[in-house]
Amino acid sequence: MKPEIINTKNAPAPIGPYSQAVKANGFIFVSGCIPIEPDTNKIISDVKQAAKVVFSNLKNILEAGGSDLSKLVKITIFLSDMAGFQEVNQVYSTFVKEPFPARTTVSVKELPKSVCLEVDAIALA
Repeated sequence: MKPEIINTKNAPAPIGPYSQAVKANGFIFVSGCIPIEPDTNKIISDVKQAAKVVFSNLKNILEAGGSDLSKLVKITIFLSDMAGFQEVNQVYSTFVKEPFPARTTVSVKELPKSVCLEVDAIALA
């Protein structure tokens, strides 16, 4: 079975040689989403607003692949500063509902385009 590439105009285009997501064997693997508004390509630096943009983009990518946020099984959140952890959790809880997927949150030294947040995910197709 050949993997299906998922791309939507409702999320920013990839900034490198990768796809927004790939559907394979009943799963959708979403590449790292950074806080870029798809309509304007503006990078959002405020962590709470960045989280809203990232989770909205993630939602749009999953929907383009025939899935949705309720089918998330694993999510990874990368923060450039762990001080934004609570704000990201607040926004996360407005997008992702119980039963919650497995999740990892880590602080990293630097992210692409010097953004404050990046999220990747795996969901059921």
